[in-house]
Amino acid sequence: MKKNVIFRSFGLKKVIGLVYILSGLFIYCVVSAPRALAQGNLVIMPIRVVFDGGGGGKRTQELNLANTGNDTIKYLISVVQYRMMDDGTFESITLPDPGQNFADKNFRFFPQSVVLAPLDAQTIKIQLINISDLKPGEYRSHLYIRAVPDEKPLGETAAVTVKNGITIKLIPVYGISIPVIIRKGESTSNVTLSNSSLGIDPSEGSKLKMTFNRSGNMSVYGDITVDYISEQGIKTRVGIANGFAIYTPNKTRHFILNLDENQKVNYHQGKLHVVYAAQPVVMSCCDIKTIKFAEGDLILH
Repeated sequence: MKKNVIFRSFGLKKVIGLVYILSGLFIYCVVSAPRALAQGNLVIMPIRVVFDGGGGGKRTQELNLANTGNDTIKYLISVVQYRMMDDGTFESITLPDPGQNFADKNFRFFPQSVVLAPLDAQTIKIQLINISDLKPGEYRSHLYIRAVPDEKPLGETAAVTVKNGITIKLIPVYGISIPVIIRKGESTSNVTLSNSSLGIDPSEGSKLKMTFNRSGNMSVYGDITVDYISEQGIKTRVGIANGFAIYTPNKTRHFILNLDENQKVNYHQGKLHVVYAAQPVVMSCCDIKTIKFAEGDLILH
């Protein structure tokens, strides 16, 4: 009886939506990168929103939010602007860098706040606007979804006393940012791999350092795979990095990947084969399309 009551309180549509969102954490199908992001009790899918064709394709897309916790939480959704640094970290900005185009003038979203009960789900709609005069290229902004801290009664909040007897409350605030990308025209992007080197430390393990060099008018996004190939030609997968992006206007991104410590692998002989490729696209039931951005070999000594 209790299960039926809970089911009716959320409604069939929301329960199905929650199951659909949570399945993105575990189901990979042919696409290797995760289909959902999770932080705290907030789960979001998809992890990025891309409008291709500058309005020639879909003009509306959906972002799905779910609260997997035990408390009712309010979330605010806002637009933020970021630049990507050469090491892949992000820095908040208010003005675009040379060669960077913000997308916030060309999309709208609703609702801008949601209240999610435990195990509740909600859809955010994102719609293109003002795109008729868009120049060819790529436009990017980010949606930031953050939880509003619950104001507890006095005496129930965690407090820390600092110097001079001043007491402050420490309230963790969780948030996730999702890129919204609008593209118009054909991509001229190209990627090369350079400066690969392997560092071996007994305490920290084996680390592969790489530099990816991007050129062209649009960002790239995909997965990195590293295979160890022995002198006998035996291939062993030793490294994977899913969801690796180089956003415009960045020309380079430096990356360090921890490699598996496999007893069958000797990092002093053989070679490492690195592939950076777009995530597979299902064209039909038996046709999967994969585009390689860059690949290269590192001879080991």
